[in-house]
Amino acid sequence: MKQKLESLLQDAVTALQNQGILDADVSARIHIERVRDPLHGDFASNLAMLLAKPAKMNPRQLAEKIVALLAGDSAVSKVEIAGPGFINFFINPDSQFQIVKQIHDAGARFGLSRIGAGKRVQVEFVSANPTGPLHVGHGRGAAYGSAVADLLEAAGFEVEREYYVNDAGRQMDILATSVWLRYLEACGEVFTFPSNGYRGEYVRDISASLYQKAGELYRHAAEQVFAEIPADEPQGGDKEKHIDALIERAKQLLGTEQYNAVFQAGLDDILADIKDDLQDFGVSYQQWFSERSLMDDHSVQQALQRLDAAGFLYQQDGATWFASSRLGDEKDRVVVRDNGQTTYFASDIAYHMNKLDRGFDQIVNIWGADHHGYIPRVKAAMQALGADESKLKVLLVQFAVLYRGDEKVQMSTRSGEFVTLRQLRDEVGKDACRFFYVMRKSEQHMDFDLQLATSKSNENPVYYVQYAHARVCSVLRQFDEKGRQRNWQLGFEHLNLLVAEQETAILTTLSKYPEILERAAVYYEPHQLIHYLRELANQFHTYYNAHQFLVDDERLCNARLNLICAVKQVLVNALTLLKINTPETM
Repeated sequence: MKQKLESLLQDAVTALQNQGILDADVSARIHIERVRDPLHGDFASNLAMLLAKPAKMNPRQLAEKIVALLAGDSAVSKVEIAGPGFINFFINPDSQFQIVKQIHDAGARFGLSRIGAGKRVQVEFVSANPTGPLHVGHGRGAAYGSAVADLLEAAGFEVEREYYVNDAGRQMDILATSVWLRYLEACGEVFTFPSNGYRGEYVRDISASLYQKAGELYRHAAEQVFAEIPADEPQGGDKEKHIDALIERAKQLLGTEQYNAVFQAGLDDILADIKDDLQDFGVSYQQWFSERSLMDDHSVQQALQRLDAAGFLYQQDGATWFASSRLGDEKDRVVVRDNGQTTYFASDIAYHMNKLDRGFDQIVNIWGADHHGYIPRVKAAMQALGADESKLKVLLVQFAVLYRGDEKVQMSTRSGEFVTLRQLRDEVGKDACRFFYVMRKSEQHMDFDLQLATSKSNENPVYYVQYAHARVCSVLRQFDEKGRQRNWQLGFEHLNLLVAEQETAILTTLSKYPEILERAAVYYEPHQLIHYLRELANQFHTYYNAHQFLVDDERLCNARLNLICAVKQVLVNALTLLKINTPETM
């Protein structure tokens, strides 16, 4: 209905342009909203107020001209002008039944939009360092990013999903050194493992596999490895200096080729695990982008050259600085250290240059909320590269906090004391994980209630929604078991018999689905779809408890079956979009 009203208003605007009341180049986004108070109609538009200034006319006067130009439509019973110039539409009550036939005819395509047609969007999400398995905190970013990408695709955008693999830098060196030290233990060497190394069992597993393949090829005596290494923190030293010295010792003793082999063993194993984990979680990517590739193809140097040519680099204290404060950042940033090494931020600048060069209309980065302070410097880099910083949209996701009873579970990748996403899925299931993760706005704090997620009760929202689908399936099975024959056409012809309060509410909610889906996509808010599903499920359960569907009156029976099949189709469409199953029995 919203699309129909938008079309009527667009035709009126074109007529105003033809009459010379509006210039031909004047345009305004036609906005239709549902009206909360039924006394004011069903839908309203502020179009007259938006166009009053370019038309050089009082908003109410312009509204009168717009209303006079509206073509007649059987779905609209009345149009009124209210307040300063709102145009209120009253919908013909009989038109509400059309939604059932529309859903039946469109099937799986019902609700899909073309608002994003012709626009390319890149959505980068998760991008966790490949230094260990994904934990439950990463799971929220995965569910949210996947839902945002799928919503954008449902709204007509061409979407490319990307995982930025941080396979360079200090954390990866710590992982490689941790793998090598565990490998040395497997060889029989005895020493105290560094407090700042990666300590999870997965590191032992990688090292064991490395030992099986390479034997003692990479073995060096512990005395040689730890000779003159600064003391670790438990021994009164500095843990950062201790691990950094061990990294340098590993590179020295192993040499470039062998060190890279150990490095690659850790990266390949963990990255393969991440890919499998995300695939099982219903998350897929078109692109896995390597940070190291930016160095291998000299993209980092090219990006710095572009910044330098634009006058945004300067030298100070032996380092190279990016003058990001000139473009809204709180201070300038180092891009090349005094030792000649480029910083992580320099790689990030090159990565965003690469994104821009690929020609996306919109770049969407989904980051953890702890990266909030990083946004201004990246937007500054975008501007310095000559791009419109509004092309970049950064969405922040609060990590979910997992509780077992009243005890908060720690999630430190380095220490190995964390609950993996795979463990969470095994305990509560993929459906509950994905549903719970996107129930709230991404930037809102979230406590993951394990007990609620596994309960089979109306208090469990995902169970409640899936149960609505299963109940419809149960009604249809009962109908078939009675040997009765469906008559779709008879049901469509007598939808006017659906006059119960619960039926009217369901019809209204069904008609909202396309606009909810479009709004959830445009505003990157999958929780809107979750709220919609809960509302529709609640209305169906209320309807189920209040009325019989398999009544003797064939007209009413088929009309009601058509209605609940429409409910079933919308539940399937929305849940499938969220990668959540629709069980037929529960």
